[in-house]
Amino acid sequence: MPVATRRIRSRLATEVPSNFMTSRGMAAPGDWSGACSARGTSGARWAWGMNHVARISDELFDPICNFLRRSEWQLSLEYMESYVWLVTLAIKAHAMFSILADRTYRHLFLAQIVALLGTGMATIALGLLAYDLAGDRAALVLGTVFTIKMIAYVGIAPIAGAFANRWPRRAMLVSLDLIRAVVALSLPFVTEIWQVYILIFMLQSASAAFTPTFQATIPDILPEENRYTRALSLSRLAYDLENLISPALAAILLAFVSYQVLFYGTVIGFIASALLVVSVLLPSPQPMAPRGIYDRTTRGLRIYLATPRLRGLLSLNLAAASAGAMVLVNTVILVKSDLGLGDTQVAMALGAFGGGSMLAALGLPRLLDSRPDRPVMIAGALSLVVVLLASGLWVAVAGPVWSVLLIGWLAIGVGYSVVLTPSGRLLKRSDHPEDRPAVYAAQFALSHACWLLTYPLAGWLITAFGAVVGFIVLALVAGAGLLGGMLFWPHQQDASLPHNHDDLPPDHPHLAGRLTHSHPIVIDDYHPHWPRA
Repeated sequence: MPVATRRIRSRLATEVPSNFMTSRGMAAPGDWSGACSARGTSGARWAWGMNHVARISDELFDPICNFLRRSEWQLSLEYMESYVWLVTLAIKAHAMFSILADRTYRHLFLAQIVALLGTGMATIALGLLAYDLAGDRAALVLGTVFTIKMIAYVGIAPIAGAFANRWPRRAMLVSLDLIRAVVALSLPFVTEIWQVYILIFMLQSASAAFTPTFQATIPDILPEENRYTRALSLSRLAYDLENLISPALAAILLAFVSYQVLFYGTVIGFIASALLVVSVLLPSPQPMAPRGIYDRTTRGLRIYLATPRLRGLLSLNLAAASAGAMVLVNTVILVKSDLGLGDTQVAMALGAFGGGSMLAALGLPRLLDSRPDRPVMIAGALSLVVVLLASGLWVAVAGPVWSVLLIGWLAIGVGYSVVLTPSGRLLKRSDHPEDRPAVYAAQFALSHACWLLTYPLAGWLITAFGAVVGFIVLALVAGAGLLGGMLFWPHQQDASLPHNHDDLPPDHPHLAGRLTHSHPIVIDDYHPHWPRA
C-alpha cells in the first residue's frame, strides 16, 4: 500500500470528528480503512476515498468538489492528501463557528467586533491628534493616555462589577455603548491636551464597565463548556482581527479623509454595538443577598485572590503581559531603528503577532476538549519565556534579523493566545452566577494591572539599555509569572476537596447530614477560604 494512502487513511480516521459523519448518514472515519481495503486496486480505493471526502466537504467546498468531479479525480495521492488537510481544517472551523447559529450569541459577537473595530480606529486617530496638539511631545501625551486607560481599567472595573447584577444587563450595556459614542463624538473638537485626558478617562471608564459585564453574560448564554470554549476562541479572534483590520481600514480612510473622520467611525461602531445588543434578550441578573458597598466592591477581588487557580491565572497573565508589552511597545523601535525598515514592515511584524494568536485560537477548542487547562496554559507561558530568551541571545550574538523577528513575533502570538484564551473557563468554574460579573471585573482589573507594570518597563528597558537587556529582563519577568502560576495553581486543586463547616449547624442543608464532606470548591459565603489539602 502506498505510504501516501496510509497517511490519508490515518488522517481521515483521526482528524475528522465521527459525529460530523454519522450525523450526515455516513460511515464513521474509523470504518473507512476497512471499506477502502475492500475496494481492490489502489486506483479504485483512491477514487472511493476521494468520493467519500467529497461527500464530507460538499457543505463546505461545493465549487472545489464540482471541479474535482469534472476532472474525474485525475489527481495524485499527494494532491489528495493536501485536499484532505483542507477539508479537515474546514470541518474544525465549521465546528467552532457553529455556535454562531445561536442568535443571541451571534448578535453579541457582532457587537463585539464592530465596537473593537471602532476602538482600533480611535487608537490610530488619537496618535495623530496627539501629534497635532503636542508635536514632538506626542509620545509623552500618548504614554499618559495609555496610563490613564490602565488606571481606569484597574480602578473602575471592580466598582462596575459590584453593581452589574443590580441593573438589567441589556440596558447597562446599551447605556455604556451610548456613553462611549458620545465621548468619541467629542474627541474631534478638543483643542487642549487636558481635554483629551478627561475624555479618554470617561471613554475607558465606560469600557471598564462594559467589557467585564459583556464577558460575564456569555457563559449564561452558552452554559455548555465546549460551546463556551469555542466562544472564548472566537472572542480571541475578534481581538486579533481588530489588531489586523483596524489599521488597514484606517489607512484606506486616511487616503481620502482627515483623521478626525476616524472618530466618527468609532461613533458608528459603538452605536452599531448598542443596536445589536438591544436586538436580543439577555439573561436577567441572578438575585443576590443584600450587601454593603464595601462588600460589593471588593467581593470579586476577594473571591479571585482566595482561589488558587485564579491566583495562578494572574501570574500567567503577568507572563503574557511581559511578552505582549515587548511586542506592542517596541516593535516600531526594533523594526525602524534597529533594522532600518519602514512602516510596512512594522505592520507586517504586528500582523505576525496577531496571526500567531489567531492560529492558536483556532486550534485551542479541540485541544481543550481533551486536555486540562493548567498544562496547556503553563506550556503557553513557558513558550513565551523561551522565545524572549532566545530572541535576546540571538540579538546579542548575531544582531537583529528581520526573518527571525517575524518568527519570534509569530511564536509569541501563539503562546500569548494559549495563555489568555482559556481564562474565561477558569473564571466560570470559580464563581457562582450571581458573583460572575464581580469576578470577571476582578480579572479585568488585575490583568490590566500587569500591563500597567510591563508597558512602561518594556519602553524604559529598550530605551535605556537596548534590545538585548529588554528581551532578557522581560523574559525573567515572564519566568516569574510562569513560576507563580505553577506554585499558586497546584495539580490537585480542581478536584473535590474534603472539608468541614464548624460554623454551620449539623442539620444545615449544605452539609446534607455530614459534618465533613467533599465537593469542588467555589469561594462563597459558605466557603470564604480555600480548604487546606
